[in-house]
Amino acid sequence: MKNNIRLFFILILIIMGASQPVLAELPLPAARPEEAGMNSHKLAALDRLMSEALEKKDFPGAVILVIRQGKIVWRKAYGQSQLVPAVEPMKIDLLFDLASMTKPLATATSIMILVEQGRLRLWDKVRTYIPEFIPYIKEGGLPGEEARLFHLLTHTSGLPPYTDPKEVAAKYGEPCPPEQLVKHLASLRKESPAGQQFVYSCLNYITLGEIVRLVSGDNLAEFSRKHIFEPLHMKDTMFNPTAELKPRCVPTEVINGRALRGVVHDPLARLQGGISGNAGLFSTADDLAVFAQMMLNKGEFKGVRILSPLALDRMTEVFPLLTSSGRGFGWDINTDYSTVRGDLFSYKSFGHSGYTGTSIWIDPETQTAVIFLTNRVHPEDGGEIIARRSEVANIVAGSIIKK
Repeated sequence: MKNNIRLFFILILIIMGASQPVLAELPLPAARPEEAGMNSHKLAALDRLMSEALEKKDFPGAVILVIRQGKIVWRKAYGQSQLVPAVEPMKIDLLFDLASMTKPLATATSIMILVEQGRLRLWDKVRTYIPEFIPYIKEGGLPGEEARLFHLLTHTSGLPPYTDPKEVAAKYGEPCPPEQLVKHLASLRKESPAGQQFVYSCLNYITLGEIVRLVSGDNLAEFSRKHIFEPLHMKDTMFNPTAELKPRCVPTEVINGRALRGVVHDPLARLQGGISGNAGLFSTADDLAVFAQMMLNKGEFKGVRILSPLALDRMTEVFPLLTSSGRGFGWDINTDYSTVRGDLFSYKSFGHSGYTGTSIWIDPETQTAVIFLTNRVHPEDGGEIIARRSEVANIVAGSIIKK
């Protein structure tokens, strides 16, 4: 009997010991919503919303993480991480293909770091780095104003939204060297004069990713690892996850009979071997919580400074020379894509979404961040997410009862 009791307590200690590292690995302290000025009952409506979304098959699964006043007040996984070839449950520590969230997290942040280092200026002409970049051609064949780096950052360069990856592959091979792809994009006809029109374009950020390489000597994956993710100890944030990490990656679309797992979904990023300025970054909700808190802390997290407060301010305000764009440098602030904000967060808030079903929204006014990650493109590219993003944001914002 005594041996059984002793064995029971040993098992309890083992279980407790196994759980402690999980708690210790939280990027921020966990707290009850009330400890951060929120209403638990209102916030729990997230469970009901996710149940409805899963029942309607908007997406197979999701992870939601909410930060308020430097504390994690909600951190939960829902549904399934994959449906084929076998059903697997969603887990809180899985890596998601962030798709276009790559643009602000890796590309724009890297560009701003280079600005702070005095290695480039946002006023620089794109042709300073990409000589093949042709301007908009006016009637009569006269060239228009030169596009500058801030035009690329705000999607006002005149580049079209996308280009056919099959045509590029047929012309330049597969994989296509990034420098060759960027030269091809530079030669495309511009659809409008620089600065005249906001047209969300992956091509802007593919170009910026190549500029990071040309200026720094490191490709975007290496530069962002060295200057952003490694200093912040975001150990699960990277381009091209290793073979060891692929089992932890949430699969996306089934293509040619196999789900993409740890392989970027975006065709142009995939064509470049997985490293691109528009897409290709993988991460977890916990790592994104670190990045979000760094942004809320004006560029610093746990003594590590990634950006100066002034650089962060410029990134997260509508660029005053292009107010009609509704964009900061990398971040969405007030455009048709800003449904991620919902209806209640302030218009000083900012964020970004990803085609695969990922999003982040950050509100400095209330010191809140909402990370909402789904696999809406699994197993087929047809899941619904736009309305759900707004509803998640509204539930979180509506649960704030003390500012």
